[in-house]
Amino acid sequence: MGLADLHIHTIYSYDGTASVPAVLTQAKQTGLDVIAITDHDEIRGALKAFELAPEFGIEVIPGIEITTAEGDLLALFVTESIAPGLSLIETILRVGEAGGICIAPHPMARGAGMKSLSGSSIIRALDHPQASRILLGIETYNATALDRESNLLAQKLWAECPGKAQVGNSDAHVVHAIGAGATEFPGHTAVDLLEALWIGATDVLRRGAPMSSAQILGSWAIQFVISAPARIAVTYP
Repeated sequence: MGLADLHIHTIYSYDGTASVPAVLTQAKQTGLDVIAITDHDEIRGALKAFELAPEFGIEVIPGIEITTAEGDLLALFVTESIAPGLSLIETILRVGEAGGICIAPHPMARGAGMKSLSGSSIIRALDHPQASRILLGIETYNATALDRESNLLAQKLWAECPGKAQVGNSDAHVVHAIGAGATEFPGHTAVDLLEALWIGATDVLRRGAPMSSAQILGSWAIQFVISAPARIAVTYP
């Protein structure tokens, strides 16, 4: 079985703290086979990671965490930016046109600036004939969600969506969180993972002791300050 973490941020996100090489190094060290870089409305970090991945012995899926009018959406297997601010269904369709697939991240999660999709928005998208073929899964475990109840709500929502994949991710904004949540799938490659997502053959793996809200926020705040120069450098090259 392979392991993937499909929700990771770098310094190309406004709230990310880890460089691309640091993310790739940590992902390899934690035993992940596949990762996705999903910076907020930004593709540059993902493309850089995709380019560097062979040097680190890990596969990278380029992605984006898109800010839709209804909440955040993960777009995977995309190599171009998708406009933020559109409705969820319109965004999903644009991701499909770009050759990608979508995952609903941290649904119904609240607090600390979270922009999460509601259960009703996700259900409406899954009832849409075209969008349903692109929105393949729901993140039922987010290892760094401050709102712990949201993981339980996400699991209940997924149980009402037969045929859709469930995924576990870290949503890492600091390097040591990478792999704290993972998606288990048959095989070891990104192609194997995509096939598993299509047929809902994935499982969620919780790795390590859960972090408290204080630990998550505290470690992020420290690294956010330390990484400020690097983040500014990529924002204003």
